[in-house]
Amino acid sequence: MPLDSTYLPIYFIGVGPGDPELLTVKGQRIIQAADVIIYADSLISTEILSFAKPNAEIIATSGLTLEEIVPLMIERCKSHKSVARLHSGDLTLYSAVNEQLQELRAAQIPCQLIPGISVFQAAAAELQVELTVPELVQTIILTRIQGRASAMPPTETLASLAAHRSSLCLYLAAGQIAEAQRQLLLHYPPDTPVAICYRVSWPDAKISIVPLDQLAATSANQGLLRSTMYLISPALAQVKTARSRLYHPSHSHIFRDTENSTGVSLNQHD
Repeated sequence: MPLDSTYLPIYFIGVGPGDPELLTVKGQRIIQAADVIIYADSLISTEILSFAKPNAEIIATSGLTLEEIVPLMIERCKSHKSVARLHSGDLTLYSAVNEQLQELRAAQIPCQLIPGISVFQAAAAELQVELTVPELVQTIILTRIQGRASAMPPTETLASLAAHRSSLCLYLAAGQIAEAQRQLLLHYPPDTPVAICYRVSWPDAKISIVPLDQLAATSANQGLLRSTMYLISPALAQVKTARSRLYHPSHSHIFRDTENSTGVSLNQHD
């Protein structure tokens, strides 16, 4: 069904993990111009709302259902108002944006998605670690564990994903962390480092690194029930590994000739 081009698009914006300064420039610009801001208030810093214009309508959604949120967006859109729908982190990860988009498409309402920084990226930056290290780990898995809110496909059990021993970012698992630890230990060594990342980039953020076999006990001692992402990765050990070929003097590519021994790039972009 074609979308109705007479309406302004509804902008879905990933506002990042918490720190307002991690909001993209494009996201900030759209928020500043929006007539209506609909935001997930239980997950998003109210500082984000400081970018809104003074007369913008602000609507919190923590107490609303999909059946209430979508008609509200459609009504504002059909009133020719610009609408910004704010989600925490990035829209492509556990944002429940898919069902909203399906309803809006059925109503012929145009939408645009503005990506945001996910907590796994902010956590890795805080830890000063690269999650893809040559000859150690080259794959990142973003996943969760079976819970009340969402069923896992049978081909995506945590144990089966752990078999890769990759950098694994575990979302929405604090309430089932003992079971998560059990499944992870089926494949990862007990001393595999795990970063427990609580409210990353918020003022009260806490990040601690523990061995995998101490993960559940540490989470329980810290009283963690939500707003926690677990990062399991051999890269967290930060052992000296083989260097990347990208900047190796013997590696040539279209921007650098190995015959150039001066160390100066032959192109202004390396």
